[in-house]
Amino acid sequence: MKHIYLLLTIFSINLYSVDLSSQRGMTNLLGSETWSRCSVHLSDPLSKSYELSYKRTESMPLSPFAGNYKPKFLPPSSMPDTVQVFTMDVLNEDVNDGNQGTQMDALGHFGHLDKPWDGKTELDMSKATFFGGFKGSEVKPSPDSPLLKLGIEPVPPIITSAVLIDIKKYINNGVAMSAGEYVSVADFDLALKKSSLADRGVLPGDAVLIYTGWSDNYQDPDESKIYYSMAPGISYELAQHLASKKVVAVGLDTPYVDAVADPNVPIKLSKGTPKNMVFPIHHYFLTQVGVHTLENFNLKKLALDSVELSCVMILPLMVEGSSASSLRPVAIGRARS
Repeated sequence: MKHIYLLLTIFSINLYSVDLSSQRGMTNLLGSETWSRCSVHLSDPLSKSYELSYKRTESMPLSPFAGNYKPKFLPPSSMPDTVQVFTMDVLNEDVNDGNQGTQMDALGHFGHLDKPWDGKTELDMSKATFFGGFKGSEVKPSPDSPLLKLGIEPVPPIITSAVLIDIKKYINNGVAMSAGEYVSVADFDLALKKSSLADRGVLPGDAVLIYTGWSDNYQDPDESKIYYSMAPGISYELAQHLASKKVVAVGLDTPYVDAVADPNVPIKLSKGTPKNMVFPIHHYFLTQVGVHTLENFNLKKLALDSVELSCVMILPLMVEGSSASSLRPVAIGRARS
């Protein structure tokens, strides 16, 4: 395991020699301590590897905010006087690849204004504030500018212990949560108490994965169109609770960490939720406390095997100025059921 620590240290130093601590939020906690937690799972001969992503296809459930996803597979090609052939593919124009499929948000994905925008006047980014007190003029100085601060590229590799909280199993007696429902602090704490992690709890630097069962609605091809139209999420108080534990990232098996109710069955906002916000959990995690949001995580197999503690590896692409990244995260841990 000493070799693993050495490689991780060299990797971190080479990629992140510039001080980016002011743009990193809770991921500043990542390092030798969180890596050492991973070593237990990596060296366990009974550990298994779990894919936490979905295949990226044209027919997968698509975010209504991120454009179409239409890969085009090009004809095979070669070069004269060679024996090699090669294949390639491209994506369609105007696709927001980072916000489709299994993905994570950069801290610069959300900012906030002092008062609501009227939707008519031009959006004045100089009045927007982002994580760390960065102003909109520093983060995105022009409409077609990349993120000059708080983009995805300052995010270090997230290699740490992951805690799985199975709400479907421990709180809902095997029934998936419904759209608009919130995982409360009481729900979270009770599920943790019923799990194998009651004594350990949640540690600084952990990633927290919450299984709601909403991913039962994930279809490919996405014929029902239910998955992205609404979803359960976590309460604002739970977001604050998790931030107090100094977790680096929170992910659900949903398209959002926020609850989105069925428009025909409105649900009252959870206690403490700020007004004039459609996605208050995004606001709190990304602009207030520097916790990364993980979306469309495939947690079903992890939950079925009761892998309540694992080593998770989440590596965002170093896309300069991007507000999000597509992911292929993996968890390594021992099945307990």
